[in-house]
Amino acid sequence: MDETLIRRTPWPTGSSRAVVTPLQPSVVYASESPDALDAQYDGSNPGYTYAREGHPNADILATKIDALEGATGGLVVGSGMAAVTATMFGLLRAGDHVVGGDQLYGRSLRMLREDLPRMGIATSLADPTDAAAIAAAIRPETKLILIEVVSNPTLRVADVATISQIAKSRGVRLVIDNTFTTPRAFRAFDHGADVVIHSVTKLLAGHSDATLGWVAARDPADRAAIRVCAVTLGLTASPFDCWLAERGLYSFELRYDRAEANAKALGAALADAPGVARVIYPGRGDHPDHNRAAGLLGDRTGNMLSFEIQGGRAAANAFVRAARNIAFAPTLGDIGTTLSHPATSSHRALTPEARAALGISEGFFRLSVGCEPADLLIAELTAAARAAAG
Repeated sequence: MDETLIRRTPWPTGSSRAVVTPLQPSVVYASESPDALDAQYDGSNPGYTYAREGHPNADILATKIDALEGATGGLVVGSGMAAVTATMFGLLRAGDHVVGGDQLYGRSLRMLREDLPRMGIATSLADPTDAAAIAAAIRPETKLILIEVVSNPTLRVADVATISQIAKSRGVRLVIDNTFTTPRAFRAFDHGADVVIHSVTKLLAGHSDATLGWVAARDPADRAAIRVCAVTLGLTASPFDCWLAERGLYSFELRYDRAEANAKALGAALADAPGVARVIYPGRGDHPDHNRAAGLLGDRTGNMLSFEIQGGRAAANAFVRAARNIAFAPTLGDIGTTLSHPATSSHRALTPEARAALGISEGFFRLSVGCEPADLLIAELTAAARAAAG
């Protein structure tokens, strides 16, 4: 057999270079000697060994998100929940206590309610719009507070400034999930966060074709603990997904601005549509946290919009069927608009009573507004509202 069929061929080099980042799917990397491998592992010599421990496409993507968030040493992992998992299990141990916002993403809530307690880590939930409630939930064994700046899916705005002061004064880490707001609207490290998390799957990647997360910590020791946990648990990011997300990131600011402008216009139109009981958007004057949103976010109030229609599940079914050109899917951040129904997707694991306490009814929808022409979105969604009301 010709050895050229078996031996790996070195990557061609020349006087020019690729404009697009190369995709490197290799699982393993060869070193020159045991001494060279030792030098890589002790950090004195750069290089890669095994993709679970890191690879070029993940590092390139992490560096770009680091720049957006003003972070150092961010880590890209396999999903947003992988970032939450690496943070929790990297920084906590049995006997510790966590305070979480009571309006987190559904799977984050499940982790706090079920998974962490199984590991001997106690948890409490409190309203992040009420800093006094967060403070009251802190115990001597509390090690971190987990909040979202804008909650999923009720779009309530956390009292980040006061919670940050409380966390600092009590010696508790503040972990902020910045997925909804993104660094385009809010740089969490600038507001006292100790750890920042993203589901890169959403607005940062922006095309619903890559599943990834990102996490960065202010303290180098926390950074190292999170990384070790991610490597040990195998929360590895796919090189191809990292490559796709990097490509998406180049248009992130353009997509964000267009989608945000659409959300503002659509919120005004839906508020006047028949059968719409309420529109929830932080940029609207009738939002319960409007003043806080203006102080934290300025006019960067995002692309996420929630609303409630009258008529319960029957009206919800009619609305979705009538809005047939809007993808009904439990996701957000796509370049196109997507519609989700939290009662049957992100928050289906909660009891009806628990959903009601959060304000999530059968007629409650979350809209991730995309980059289509605003007039097209307004026409399609107001027509769907009329169909559901009729």
